[in-house]
Amino acid sequence: MLRKLVVLTVALSSCAFTQAGKSILLITDAEGVAGICRQEQTEPTNPELQKLLAGEINAAVRGFNRAGGADVVVWDGHDGSRTLSALQIENAKLVIGSLGPKMLLERKFSAIGFIGQHARANRDRAVMAHSYSSLGIQKLLMNGKEVGEIETRSALAGWYNTPVILLTGDQAATEDLHAIVPQAVTVAVKEGVGYYACISDNAASANVRIEAAAYEAWRKLGQIPPYRIDGPVEIIQESTTRSTPSPDAVLLPGVERIGPRTTRFRGKDFLEAWTLWAGR
Repeated sequence: MLRKLVVLTVALSSCAFTQAGKSILLITDAEGVAGICRQEQTEPTNPELQKLLAGEINAAVRGFNRAGGADVVVWDGHDGSRTLSALQIENAKLVIGSLGPKMLLERKFSAIGFIGQHARANRDRAVMAHSYSSLGIQKLLMNGKEVGEIETRSALAGWYNTPVILLTGDQAATEDLHAIVPQAVTVAVKEGVGYYACISDNAASANVRIEAAAYEAWRKLGQIPPYRIDGPVEIIQESTTRSTPSPDAVLLPGVERIGPRTTRFRGKDFLEAWTLWAGR
């Protein structure tokens, strides 16, 4: 019986979500995918979006595998995690659903990457740029600087000493990442002409470039530092008019209304402030 238990334990451990060794979490979105420039194209059930996004993901996976066989975990991060299917993803694991404030990063991935990423809100010449919610959030600031998914998720990864090594998206998104992680490898698959207008690479060319970038990024692992925010952190959210919070809302300690549409979240460090904001 003891031998059977040992064998069972080994079998279960071999099916662990991430194996011991090198692993990368790919965070996906829609607005930064090549060929996606209009709002209706970002519907998660849109077959065009699904095919284009899966193509870019699989290209990145091929690049990582050629560079050293990383264990790739893909999170369907767009619009309620309803875009991707396990039928579409090759040689990688797929995460579906909300991840909570820590986004699985406590599992200590070797690196993270962004596929199909858009820029933060209020960026010029950025395709469908927004910070988490185009309907709910007008502006998001962290320690006085405007931020979006790129900056905050990079800081969350940095809290766990995990570097961001790759981003694909529009030109503005690549600039947003390079502003905080200059060493990261990026691929601009399109140039924003307006909020709903772009000059896009074709899918085949974008996928070739993404595969090459993923290969380069994995080869640079160890040369790209994590993005860390040390000391007290303040996150300020300005909501849109249509999402104005109730003046009678009960706020948690560390959360303060500083205007009719503006709320401040304070923490002794990044994780405390982020958890207050993300769990709001």
